[in-house]
Amino acid sequence: MNFQNYGFLQKYDLKAFEEKIRIYKDILKKFNRIHNLTQLKNIDENILDSVKILDFYDFSQAKNIVDIGSGAGFPAVFLAFLLKNDFHLFEPNAKKAAFLRSIKIECKLDHLNIYKEKIQDYKDLLQADIITSRALMDIKPLLEICKKIHYKNTVFILWKGSKIHKELQDIKNYKIFENNLRKYCILK
Repeated sequence: MNFQNYGFLQKYDLKAFEEKIRIYKDILKKFNRIHNLTQLKNIDENILDSVKILDFYDFSQAKNIVDIGSGAGFPAVFLAFLLKNDFHLFEPNAKKAAFLRSIKIECKLDHLNIYKEKIQDYKDLLQADIITSRALMDIKPLLEICKKIHYKNTVFILWKGSKIHKELQDIKNYKIFENNLRKYCILK
């Protein structure tokens, strides 16, 4: 996929971005042969889905971005390819956490921190400016498990699908941006 065609990405170093994507795909191919990390058929489409939020939200004021249930790295790894914020990825699955560590090392992402644990088990102090998650769980349980790391100004940015409005019942102060079937939900 030629990411040069997407206007919202023009302010980033697309050559470096595409090189990191190439490295990511090589590592994913190796891990998938042994560990079956993901069944995604169109990786480029999912990468674009991960970074499309940059068209709707400015991450520049955030110091700490926390991703819950990072899996194979969607969306946080691809945001970390473009942004210099401190990223904290929580992935309790040992194989997926090892994969994410490989990506961190091979792509030289010093601002990417990997935790092989669930966020609710995390004991250290971490104050998230932004919390991201892609289709991990319903919104209310996600808010509950993140209560130790968010404060009144924390923004949740969630990659959701068609059931988003049902999940948002009784929740106020949110915006939804749509891109095809994807719904990007920003909660304050």
